[in-house]
Amino acid sequence: MNFRVRNKEEPEINLIPFIDVLLVILIFLMLTTTYSKYTEMQLKLPVADVDAQRDYEREVLVSVSADGQYSVNKQGVNGRSVADLASALKAGAKAGADSVLIIHADANAKHQSVINVMEAARRAGLTQITFATVSPTPGSTR
Repeated sequence: MNFRVRNKEEPEINLIPFIDVLLVILIFLMLTTTYSKYTEMQLKLPVADVDAQRDYEREVLVSVSADGQYSVNKQGVNGRSVADLASALKAGAKAGADSVLIIHADANAKHQSVINVMEAARRAGLTQITFATVSPTPGSTR
């Protein structure tokens, strides 16, 4: 019989395997997490081509004055309703549905006047719409 008093060893926790498991879990979570993408507006910006010639036959010019009067291809439109404007657009669109509508709106024109032009274009079957702008003059502040 062995009657000697033994020194009891302190229990020891080995942290190395614990850290290894945590790193594996961390890598797994990083690889499987889907990052939510905020809703983005998809825009297709126009590209300017200096060499391309303008096709004046396909253009329909609509002007909107500050007081809400319309003109199609520099001809005044009788009435301010969407139906009157749609009939004027159909008559002014020489290329039919392939025509390009160019809206020249005064900076002080009401938003509703421009929306009326867009609604009339929809009724007339014109799907290609663009807005005309002018370049600011040097020295002006806007």
